[in-house]
Amino acid sequence: MTILTFTLILLIGAYLAGLLGSLTGLGGGVVVIPLLTLVFQVDIRYAIGAALLASIANSSGAASAYVKEGITNIRLGMFLEIATTIGAVIGAVLAVYTPTNTIAILFGVILLFSAAMTLRRKNQEALTEGSKLASVLKLNGSYPTKDGVVHYKLKNVGAGFSIMTVAGILSGLLGIGSGALKVLAMDSAMRIPFKVSTTTSNFMIGVTAAASAVVYLQRGYMDPAIAFPVVLGVLGGAFTGSKLLTRMDPKVLKYIFCVAIIFVAAEMMYNGFNHKF
Repeated sequence: MTILTFTLILLIGAYLAGLLGSLTGLGGGVVVIPLLTLVFQVDIRYAIGAALLASIANSSGAASAYVKEGITNIRLGMFLEIATTIGAVIGAVLAVYTPTNTIAILFGVILLFSAAMTLRRKNQEALTEGSKLASVLKLNGSYPTKDGVVHYKLKNVGAGFSIMTVAGILSGLLGIGSGALKVLAMDSAMRIPFKVSTTTSNFMIGVTAAASAVVYLQRGYMDPAIAFPVVLGVLGGAFTGSKLLTRMDPKVLKYIFCVAIIFVAAEMMYNGFNHKF
């Protein structure tokens, strides 16, 4: 395979990763890492390094549009980033001393969990009564819809913060946005509406990934030849996804995405168990 062919395939794959990541809030790593390891046989640690940069690009591209549209809860995102950043640093340090086949198996498990959470995810009505802690921290918010502005309140802030710490550890360990756990924290525990949790997850992913990326950069797991087309493609996909989210029904995309990541999870776990990494 020539360098040009490698770059073009990687660019297209990264674009799709950014598109799916911005629409689902799961981050682009769930596509980028399997693409690099399974298709191009790249060492998983270099793949994770590129995926972390892709997550930063995905977050930057999508989050800027969502913030402008008034959907993202910035105050909530900054509060939860404290938990994810602490977890990300811990996870990145652990990844250096964890066998690659173990990381691959764990990655497959997280993908299956992501699929289950995506299928389980449903639109919720905004809560009109929230917790006292959410009010004290001023985490409640609103977002625009075609029928007017919807106000919502949060519950179980402590539980959401704890889950976000675990999400940060997995992000640093696996190089993914850990969007499944962010969804669990915001949708299930804190009862945040669908679009707000998706956009706030995208807003947070970049900061979490940046904390992990520093460790990978210091260890020499950032290859510019891999990272450049990945970042460029993901950024383009993220901008496209941010435009589509406000006007599309995500149900069809959700099922297609789940089928794809279940297949990838099976491949990653198979190769991990057979020590092919």
